[in-house]
Amino acid sequence: MANPFHLAWFLQGSSAQAWGEEWTGHIGASWMVPELFVDLARTLERACFDYVLIEDSSYIGESYGASTAVYLENAIAVPRQDPSVIAALMTQRTSRIGIVPTFGTYSHHPYLLARLIASLDQISLGRIGWNAVTGSSDYAAMNYGLTGLPEHDTRYDMADEYMAAVRALWGSWEPGAVVDDKERGVFIDPGKVHHVNFEGKFYKTRGPLNAGPCPQGQPVIAQAGGSPRGRQFAARHADTIVAHAKGLGGMKAYRDDVRRHMIACGRNPGDCKVLFMVAPILGETEELAQEHKRRRAAHAAAQVKQRLAFFGKLISVDFSDFDLDRPICDIEITTNGHQLNLEQFKRIAGTRTLRETMADYNATGLSVELVGTPDAVAAQMGEAMEEVGGDGYLFSLPNVSRRVLAEIEDGLVPALQARGLVRKAYSFAQFRDNLLDF
Repeated sequence: MANPFHLAWFLQGSSAQAWGEEWTGHIGASWMVPELFVDLARTLERACFDYVLIEDSSYIGESYGASTAVYLENAIAVPRQDPSVIAALMTQRTSRIGIVPTFGTYSHHPYLLARLIASLDQISLGRIGWNAVTGSSDYAAMNYGLTGLPEHDTRYDMADEYMAAVRALWGSWEPGAVVDDKERGVFIDPGKVHHVNFEGKFYKTRGPLNAGPCPQGQPVIAQAGGSPRGRQFAARHADTIVAHAKGLGGMKAYRDDVRRHMIACGRNPGDCKVLFMVAPILGETEELAQEHKRRRAAHAAAQVKQRLAFFGKLISVDFSDFDLDRPICDIEITTNGHQLNLEQFKRIAGTRTLRETMADYNATGLSVELVGTPDAVAAQMGEAMEEVGGDGYLFSLPNVSRRVLAEIEDGLVPALQARGLVRKAYSFAQFRDNLLDF
């Protein structure tokens, strides 16, 4: 039997994201207290997921029509609460699942980030990761006093140095530095805590970190490198990668490429788990699953403006003046933001128009389409992983509701477990150990 694969959840923004969707109750009144997100973490822990990745952005979108209106009116990625707060709450209501907040290298000084992540790792007893992002929006950069973001590849050059700085700070405490020796009256061994004195081209920090050591030594690093430069960064630093490759061939090619980069960096490819984004559509019968797919596609087709606004925010492109009925191949679109997403969008569009493409783009499938009964979808997931080679899936569903979570925990996961495709229990107490378990 093949090794089991890993499961994780890509959680977008704050619980207000579910506003206007079915089965989300009174989220418009209760979004400030993230009980839904806490319930999500507890549900996924019962289902033995590896981690929850809390996606974030620190600005209100205005890519569409140079206005915040469509984003505010439709709760598109706003409001967004600080992910460190959500992560802290999640850790206190769970005991095994990894929690991975997103923070930008452009928005947090290395010392601030290292201290924050170390603190979260401590209060979770070793279950924290960091989704390292370099930024994709000049609007976000302006919120931190910058005139805009550096050029795409330069951001990754800066991030390489940033990673060296935070790793040095986390490493400023040797293992066993906290001795708790009451007889000698010594809590911390001074000889095992060191200044960093890091000085690079872009960042400078003295250290040592005053928060104390991370229980994991170094926290788990997540990354979503899609461009060639992004893949190099991910291969050098990441312990798990969010991948949005399209189709089985694209998934396998992406994973193989990242593993080649890891070998070139002197790393063991098995030390980084590549998880592919999916949005399963489940039904008690095949007919019901297909009906759910049609409803999801119809909803997407009716939300073309909102979907263009969201996608434009993601890749920093204003689609408001584009001709919706002109073939995308005839339109020049460039970005300093997420380049892989734009390239995939163009490739999927082919000769179709912007309206036609956006009506179903990511509506019913991300890396690979999964539709059917829990058992049928479990079989599809197993077959896809066998062809791709691993390492698992990152669920990114268009809405978050307790009904959707129940379908995953009580429907899909038991079907996966029955096939021996995912774990039935955690083997370890800490995040990194569970991620490297298989």
